[in-house]
Amino acid sequence: MKKARNEWTGFQEARPYGPKYDLRTDFVMVYGISNDLQGRIEGWKKAGYTIHLMTGVSWGEYQDYLYGRFDGRDHWDEAQKDRAGSHLLHGKDVPYMVPTISFAEYLATFIKKAIDCGVEAIHMEEPEFWAAGGYSDAFKREWLNFYGEEWIAPHSSPDAQYRASKLKAQMYYRALDRLCSQMKEYALVTYGRTVRFYVPTHSLINYTQWRIISPEALLVSMPACDGFIAQIWTGTSRTPNVYQGIRRERTFETAYLEYGNMQELTRGTGREMWYLHDPIEDNPRYTWSDYRKNYRSTVVASLLHPEVKQYEVCPWPRRVFEGKYPTEDGLGKEPIPGDYATVLLTVMEVLRDMHHHEEEQAGEAYTSGIGLCLANSAMYQRGDVIPEGQQDTAVLKSDGATTSDLLAPQQRELLDWSAFYGIALPLVKSGIPLRTVQLDNILTFPGYLDGYRVLLLSYEFMKPEHPGIHQSIGQWIREGGVLIYIGDGSDPFHAVNEWWNRSEARRTYDRPEEHLFESLGLGRNPAEGEHAVGEGAVLFLPVHPAELSRSADGAKVVREHVRRALAIRGAEGDYKENEVLQIKRGPYLITHVLDETAADGGRENVVLQGPFIDLFEAHLPVLQSVELMPGDDSLLYDLGSLKRTTGGSPEIIISSSKIRDKQLEAARFSFVSESPSDMTVSTRIAVASEPVRALAGGAAAECRYDAESGTVLLRYTGAPEGIAVSLEW
Repeated sequence: MKKARNEWTGFQEARPYGPKYDLRTDFVMVYGISNDLQGRIEGWKKAGYTIHLMTGVSWGEYQDYLYGRFDGRDHWDEAQKDRAGSHLLHGKDVPYMVPTISFAEYLATFIKKAIDCGVEAIHMEEPEFWAAGGYSDAFKREWLNFYGEEWIAPHSSPDAQYRASKLKAQMYYRALDRLCSQMKEYALVTYGRTVRFYVPTHSLINYTQWRIISPEALLVSMPACDGFIAQIWTGTSRTPNVYQGIRRERTFETAYLEYGNMQELTRGTGREMWYLHDPIEDNPRYTWSDYRKNYRSTVVASLLHPEVKQYEVCPWPRRVFEGKYPTEDGLGKEPIPGDYATVLLTVMEVLRDMHHHEEEQAGEAYTSGIGLCLANSAMYQRGDVIPEGQQDTAVLKSDGATTSDLLAPQQRELLDWSAFYGIALPLVKSGIPLRTVQLDNILTFPGYLDGYRVLLLSYEFMKPEHPGIHQSIGQWIREGGVLIYIGDGSDPFHAVNEWWNRSEARRTYDRPEEHLFESLGLGRNPAEGEHAVGEGAVLFLPVHPAELSRSADGAKVVREHVRRALAIRGAEGDYKENEVLQIKRGPYLITHVLDETAADGGRENVVLQGPFIDLFEAHLPVLQSVELMPGDDSLLYDLGSLKRTTGGSPEIIISSSKIRDKQLEAARFSFVSESPSDMTVSTRIAVASEPVRALAGGAAAECRYDAESGTVLLRYTGAPEGIAVSLEW
């Protein structure tokens, strides 16, 4: 679908236009459908933005609907409830909703208003149904209609939990499909124009870990969905997990897996994807230094996936640039430090530029083609299933990782989701660029597994929703792929009433992997070890994957199985462990130095040889080398990549502002610099010699000449309408 102009970067904001958070991106997502919508749209449109609308599909300021002012009927029976009968709330009078047909029709009336206001795209944010939910009257009615039987309490058995969660995902798919199709037709019939629809959503990894049900992979088959925003940020990625027996935050590794997981959602579909970054997070209790460190980790993690080149650079910029957060001593609150604000603007401009550049080899080659299978059904196994006769003593929370420290031990272990991380983290921590393979896509897209050499699979934390998946995996193995299956068959969800064990089936199986193994000619219960299948093989490790998270030996087992799998393929020499994950995208060198490795204690720091510009520092310093410690992240501009023009004409290398109207005269170089107001802009320019004067907005600008690099740094106060900047010789 052709757009009026490119939409490489954007942000969302609920407030009217404000110059202090005018980020000068390509588009803005005006948030929420309130009575002042038209005025908010006009304010941002006047500032030159393409206008999108974003609104919550599972929660929002929908009190008119809840209290009967919309259609004369009270709708609190459609608010999600847990088994204690409490509503699951996002705020006062803001419950998470059961996505009934009635609720979808209510949302449609507001979407029509947005289309009437001329928005070009609609973002239906966060279709979320909590695993702890499923007890409201509306959900009980939906169960009866969907399954043709009376409702069963989700916590009563694994089968009830699995079926409830599957229904929750289907309900949100139905609501979104109905809304997007209906509203596209409305726009065409009423105005003769096409409106695009997107779904901003957390990753499947995060929703599974936080115990939330969402359509995720189902949306790939929804014709009216034009793409997604990958809502990944410090708040999702700092959720603690367990590696080598230690539970702690691993923001980089989790974000790396999350961004890769979202990229797999759309790979080969032609759908659009924006990666989100947030300089802070929803939880306001952290300091600016904490936010800054974690922001670096998420930015670097996202840039290590070069297939995506569009970004939401900030949700809620007003709370970033006008909000206050705890001081380091915890005694007060302070606004954003000026240098951090400048760095944020620099990174946002780097993200805008990323679409110009392809990935290049940086450093040593990596162990490529390794995938870990993940399916929507992982979300279906995340409720609390209480065995008959036992009491539930867990502290129930429904706001994800922000309260993990308040959870009872058994609930904290559930939140860890170690069955997944026990396989994933040993590889990422070893510098192997692991990808999560969307198991649900295998049947949808022929050749989806092409490019993968080794797959890791476990049905101890998810289930295959169709037997045909095994036929596709089998073909891939027979053509030379190596499958590592990890599982001991102990997961109680093996007994859910599904295709592999239904009594009416011609042949039944106790566990889905029995069907997989039998289809490969290995019998239902092969022995531990290696099994040749066609030109490929299966490595069977009968261990619950969560066990692999509890010790260094467990992590070693994962790595050794991948090494052996490559050896079976005749590619043993391709197995390489690295101390960094790194790529180059045009002039940008993106690096993360891994920690928690066996050599951490005595290993020297990683030194990168320049010259570089450090894009994570406000003054854009030129460095001849950069030294990084384990756990560090860096984003550098490689000055060796800069192609100087004949005669040494001035060239803007990097700026924390949007640059336009560049002009070169005999002894004068000028341009216009756009940025939010009242912030310090840094601009580094390649020059042939030191200028005699630098002006910004008619006044003298701070100007520092670096003879060794042949560059000059300008610093000045920005403005969204633009500041005229000039250099003279």
